[in-house]
Amino acid sequence: MKEKTISLRDIEGIGPATEAKLKEAGYLTIEALAFASAKEISDATGLSYDKALEITEKARNFLGIGFMTADEYYKKRQNVGYITTGSKAFDNILGGGIETQAITELIGEFGTGKTQLCHQLAVNVQLPKDKGGLEANAVYIDTEGTFRPERIIQIANNMKLDPNETLKRIYYTRAYNSDHQILIVEELMEKMPKFGARLVIVDSIVSHFRSEYPGRENLVVRQQRLNKHIHDLHRIANLYNAAIVVTNQIVASPDIFFGNPNKPVGGHIIAHGCTYRLMLRKGKENQRIIKIFDSPIHPESETVFRIFEGGIGDVEE
Repeated sequence: MKEKTISLRDIEGIGPATEAKLKEAGYLTIEALAFASAKEISDATGLSYDKALEITEKARNFLGIGFMTADEYYKKRQNVGYITTGSKAFDNILGGGIETQAITELIGEFGTGKTQLCHQLAVNVQLPKDKGGLEANAVYIDTEGTFRPERIIQIANNMKLDPNETLKRIYYTRAYNSDHQILIVEELMEKMPKFGARLVIVDSIVSHFRSEYPGRENLVVRQQRLNKHIHDLHRIANLYNAAIVVTNQIVASPDIFFGNPNKPVGGHIIAHGCTYRLMLRKGKENQRIIKIFDSPIHPESETVFRIFEGGIGDVEE
């Protein structure tokens, strides 16, 4: 006997006309409604705020979203997946690799290996679970024109994978400005199941916002838009049990006279919005040092990995 397919009409108060409006606005699942705000739904569909609020509340009740005991949440956390970085030492300090249902931020100066890691992860997510992958595809949002399919081919060849098949499982798009970048992520909420993706990469997340909203007079608007963007990425992470990886730059603070003057771009919005924050810096030759400096679970620690023609690996290999 076939299982009944759950649809938006299973929510009390959603009739054919309301369902059509919701689907046209991109709300295709009950989960999408549950994680959205009433204002977002109202603005996107033309429904009244009160009606949208009623829909979101009923969607959350339908899914059982609300208070739970810590042991229930612990059981839910058992569904979290991990993507290997390619380096055992790197994976070890992360507790298994890059985590799903979370945003991991890679921070560093130019040439520290942020984009190299992104290319490696776009391949590794395709691996079987017993090899450190999620048996899924990747989405790569390129804001600076640094994605290179040739690099994917090198990594795939090193891992004895079919390069053409590997490329076909990475959905690439170029974001040309901050509006376009925000729109891509909004549309991605609907496209994730079609893509079969469990990894979303944004390389880099702040670049467009930083160049388009310069100066203190534009700071409030920039941070508001960046905040919504981060929340949309979190929604994708939770809706689809996906890993979100974003890269970020660092900037020197002229008012710091002692200690390290370099700090990540994006301020408190990025700092509070990202689950795990990793700082990269150059070591000797092709080595890179990765440091966990903000995490809800990991101690502050660092290790070394290397970048070579075949991708990311351990130093001792």
